[in-house]
Amino acid sequence: MKNCCLVLLTLLPLTAFAYPTELKKQMNGAEVSATVQEIDSNIGGATLYNYGAADAKCKAVFRNGPEAPRTRSAELKAGDTANFTVRFARNIIKLRVDVTCEPK
Repeated sequence: MKNCCLVLLTLLPLTAFAYPTELKKQMNGAEVSATVQEIDSNIGGATLYNYGAADAKCKAVFRNGPEAPRTRSAELKAGDTANFTVRFARNIIKLRVDVTCEPK
């Protein structure tokens, strides 16, 4: 049992690449939920879900330190989901995502 715990503890640093994320939402009346995902050390993502009855137009701006911001946009129909991914040239230190949505 002791050896099993030691093996698990040695493998732990190999799987942990989490970085802090910050999500700022401005929905302007649209009923959309947003979550940030940590995919890899230099890849981040966001998932948007429109749980409202009206369509929505959304834009997500991804920022990672000194690199240029990356923008992704989508039109979400009622009950639809959109996944955004961004790959940066450097490892992500802190991922900031600004999501802006407007009802159509």
